[in-house]
Amino acid sequence: MNKRISKKIKIGNTFIGGDTPVSVQSMTNTDTCDIDATYNQVKALQDRGCDIVRMAVPNKEASTIFYKLKEKGITIPLVADIHFDYKLAILSAENGADKIRINPGNIGSDDNIKAVVKSCNEKSIPIRVGVNSGSLDKEILAKYGHVCADALCESLLKSAAILERFDFNNIVLAIKSSDPRMMIDANRKAAQLCDYPLHLGVTEAGSMRMGVMKSAVGIGSLLTEGIGDTMRVSLTADPLYEIDWGIKILEAAGIREKKGIEIVSCPTCGRTQIDLIGLVDEFESRMTTEVTNKKPLKVAIMGCVVNGPGEAKEADIGIAGGKGEALLFKKGEIIRKLPEDGLVTALIDEINKM
Repeated sequence: MNKRISKKIKIGNTFIGGDTPVSVQSMTNTDTCDIDATYNQVKALQDRGCDIVRMAVPNKEASTIFYKLKEKGITIPLVADIHFDYKLAILSAENGADKIRINPGNIGSDDNIKAVVKSCNEKSIPIRVGVNSGSLDKEILAKYGHVCADALCESLLKSAAILERFDFNNIVLAIKSSDPRMMIDANRKAAQLCDYPLHLGVTEAGSMRMGVMKSAVGIGSLLTEGIGDTMRVSLTADPLYEIDWGIKILEAAGIREKKGIEIVSCPTCGRTQIDLIGLVDEFESRMTTEVTNKKPLKVAIMGCVVNGPGEAKEADIGIAGGKGEALLFKKGEIIRKLPEDGLVTALIDEINKM
């Protein structure tokens, strides 16, 4: 798969775009002014594998938090999320923000935008321009008469052009929609019309269940086409899950190497004579604490010999259920039979010996 060639942008101590890996982002949901709560959440996100974190900056006090977090040991880039008050963008840049997120359309006059650009230029801080279904340029919305992919793309590029007018091109673009299809189409168009890095996300995606499905469709589809430099799985849930699912989407799309165990299991059918659903559930609940082998392994848990060593022969290790027993196999080669009693324990023991 060929990745879209985009500009390489420096954010704090990392890069996005160009030949860099796709980064996973999240956003804090603490009161930004509560330094302890915000630090604890950012630290947890950093430890979980978050590459970049964004924070709301609703007031002057919140704009002073960036250096404080870095002094406490935060190393991932910190993004200031600004709406309406351009002065907060300038204060955030002065206080250690690594990137500023604005919508030029709600910042105010050209003088306000020029002041933000000047501050970011002085500190080599990129600006992320974001557009979604609710923040379309009014003239463009009137032109199309409704929210659509063309309107989103045109509105985004118009916002970028405002910054370019002031000789600023250290820009990251984000087009989001709660409709995955519209988000895909809009990003495809933007990918063809500019070379700025693209941040992917399905906005207002919903709860864990719905949000993950929408994000997998929207973000995953674009990633498999080589489009996207950074991403966020937006969930109405603990932000830590955004990182977990972001990483899983990257792995499923073949963008990031799988780490740890990948489980392969069949959906069961009338041939199944073993409690396969119970076995998979038990293995999943025990593997994080009991599997000490940290190698990337594909583990197959299959319902019968038809779906066992044959269909799952690419698995590093697996079991294929029978009546009250299972075959243990490695790379398609049958090793021995195992009784159904204690089957998960025996499987974990074998994995830890590998």
